Amino acid sequence: MNNIKEKFVVTAAQMRQIEERIFIAGMPVPALMEKVAGLVTRKISELLNPNINQIGILVGPGHNGGDALVIARELYFQGYEIIVYCPVFKLKELTNAHAKYLQYLGINFVKNISRLKNCALLIDGLFGFGLEREISGDLAEGISQINSWQKQVFSIDLPSGIHTDTGEVLGTAICATHTFCLGLWKQAFLQDQALEYIGTSELIDFDIPLADITAILGEFPRIERITKRSAMENLPLPRPTATYKYKNGNLLLIVGSYRYSGAAILTGLGSRATGVGMLSIAVPESIKPILNSQLPEALIIGCPETEIGAIKQLPKDIDLSKFEAIACGPGLTIEPTPIIEKVLSTNCPLVLDADALNICGNLANNSLVNQRQATTIITPHSGEFKRLFPHLANQLNNRILVAEKAAKNSNLMVVLKGAKTIIANSQKILINPESTPALARGGSGDVLTGLVGGLLAITSTQTLPLEAVKTAVWWHAQAAILAAKERTELGVDAFTLSQYLIPALEKYNLF
Repeated sequence: MNNIKEKFVVTAAQMRQIEERIFIAGMPVPALMEKVAGLVTRKISELLNPNINQIGILVGPGHNGGDALVIARELYFQGYEIIVYCPVFKLKELTNAHAKYLQYLGINFVKNISRLKNCALLIDGLFGFGLEREISGDLAEGISQINSWQKQVFSIDLPSGIHTDTGEVLGTAICATHTFCLGLWKQAFLQDQALEYIGTSELIDFDIPLADITAILGEFPRIERITKRSAMENLPLPRPTATYKYKNGNLLLIVGSYRYSGAAILTGLGSRATGVGMLSIAVPESIKPILNSQLPEALIIGCPETEIGAIKQLPKDIDLSKFEAIACGPGLTIEPTPIIEKVLSTNCPLVLDADALNICGNLANNSLVNQRQATTIITPHSGEFKRLFPHLANQLNNRILVAEKAAKNSNLMVVLKGAKTIIANSQKILINPESTPALARGGSGDVLTGLVGGLLAITSTQTLPLEAVKTAVWWHAQAAILAAKERTELGVDAFTLSQYLIPALEKYNLF
């Protein structure tokens, strides 16, 4: 979907404010409910197995329950047998009106959840966005029973029991197979801990005026989803006709050790895919032949090494100031501490990953990092993040919040890797909404480090570093998605991933 609204992400409070503007402007609540429920009904009809006959509807007290009742009414008129489970006694006025009409139609209302066990599909309208309290008692037991049936469940807006902002499970929650997010994406859809409950998801755009969205979020919101369009805008394509290698970026990778030569290769392959004009790779002298065989176009710089085969020091004749970006860390081991301290003094964008992060330690107290003038990008997974920011370790249940805090309180751009990778600097948070479990393999992060480094070097004089990182994260995920589709998730090792970087671009007809 090229809809501009795909990029917006809201909290529960922001969604309330946006809806309130619509209602104040004159949109009747009943009219909006009919419109939203009609759109969801059409989507459900498209997804329904034609052999389904009996459908269970879970109805809560608020307008989410009202949406579910309108959907129930429309599916009833399409010929489906409907059973409504309504465990509450007091409904909002509009929701209650819809309930009365369904009862008038003769639709069966039940309070015993076991009456839904024979339904082929359940539609969850218990709670929408904004739930704060934990679900407990009989309702919690009912939800647990539903989950134990492992039926197909469609949730309206959010699976009931999921916190809108953090994705936290409030006591218990519906495990949906598919979720229809209403109006604008809620933060929970971008929080890793909510994903197993959300299932697949799609946005139901009910035509919120853009002016009402920007009035609350601003014209340039602080938090955005990465879209295909925004990511592709920063790819270095097409190239100028009269270009040459020195105009296409000069990147240095400082990577690898005798034990971890593969990490150096994978990082180099990620960089190569970007088309960076000049690629130099500093590695221990003993693995230089291996790198030469895998990346013959790169300048492989052999370095003196320690007894265990790690880089001891960079060659004296290497001039770090000539590079437009430097990336280091994969496979280094923690021995080359002086080298990391040296590159921290450079004045070009710097990517730190893996062992480079281990060397830096607690980043809140690292003066060399905090005093850098050029952009410093770190790419930790959750375990590394805890070591780098121990004071934030107990807040990782809200990954968006901790990435924001880490970036605000340091001179860093944070790329917090996960199912929904988060990019944060002091002004902006970008979240990649598409990924695959195929990336959960050793070496995938090395490929990403190479991609980030290559795009930074190429675009150093054209775009902000944040834009290059955004494109790298999106591209990396798209390559994995394509590889998983063609090879299955089990077949996507890091080397295979690197081989799908160019095919992922071909998929979007960029050549």
